Amino acid sequence: MAKPCTFLLLAALVVLSLLVSPIACSRKLPRHKHKPKPVSHRHAPAAKVTHKPAPAAAKKAHRNHTASPSVPAAYGSGWWLSGAGATYYGAPNGDGSDGGACGYQTAVGTQPFDSMIAAGSTLLYRGGEGCGACYEVKCTTNAACSGKPATVVITDQSPGGLFPGEVEHFDMSGTAMGAMAKPGMADKLRAGGVLRIQYRRVPCKYTGVNIAFKVDQGANPFYFDVLIEFEDDDGDLSAVDLMEAGSGVWTPMSHNWGAMWRLNNGRRLKAPFALRLTSDSGRVLVASNAIPAGWKPGKTYRSLVNYP
Repeated sequence: MAKPCTFLLLAALVVLSLLVSPIACSRKLPRHKHKPKPVSHRHAPAAKVTHKPAPAAAKKAHRNHTASPSVPAAYGSGWWLSGAGATYYGAPNGDGSDGGACGYQTAVGTQPFDSMIAAGSTLLYRGGEGCGACYEVKCTTNAACSGKPATVVITDQSPGGLFPGEVEHFDMSGTAMGAMAKPGMADKLRAGGVLRIQYRRVPCKYTGVNIAFKVDQGANPFYFDVLIEFEDDDGDLSAVDLMEAGSGVWTPMSHNWGAMWRLNNGRRLKAPFALRLTSDSGRVLVASNAIPAGWKPGKTYRSLVNYP
């Protein structure tokens, strides 16, 4: 009887082991389900790669911006710019018109301007801060064009908008328009209507002439307004400061209109005045005692300095 009992016991153990084995396998399955989580975390740092190209994109945008110069940025580069138009106003051999939106008045027809002036379109005139800037202009699109450059100074604002296809417009004096023509063909060129020209910003050079300060007729001890003209090099100004007698402090003046700068701070101003000029490209020049103690409205005071 012992053998049958032993056999039955062994059979029971085998059955029991078969029942326990699937349970053990089912307990192992959840461990496999959790394994993908570490894998997903390993891929997370790869997201940083998407951020690395961003700085490179910013650099490209910066290069593209600096590669497209505005008119002031093109100054001194030597590039000829195209797409500008030119007409003339006033008498055929005249100086355009007296006055103008820069305030130079009759000075446009005398030395050192010598009638070689132009009224500039909006981006050339620049709200008056482009007054005094010098440009070389030339034409080749008309049979009367010489192809040789002539230098003009911005002394006025061109009325109206641009003609079709233009990026800038120079409304020149008759004298300046004729200076672009072949000898004896100035009248033919002036009769050519709207010309297509090339232009570039160049340094102004008024040989033997220093900067002049013309006090406005409306100026008084509490309100100082002055026209500044004949600046060499840039020709135009971005800032002007005034120092009163004995103060040692520079006070910023406000751009009034054209080439006019003013100061009215609500109190009597004590002359003589020194004036500090900052050109379009940031060059600074100081004219000490530019305006004397007994200054008079409407009078012009010539300094002893100019930009080198």
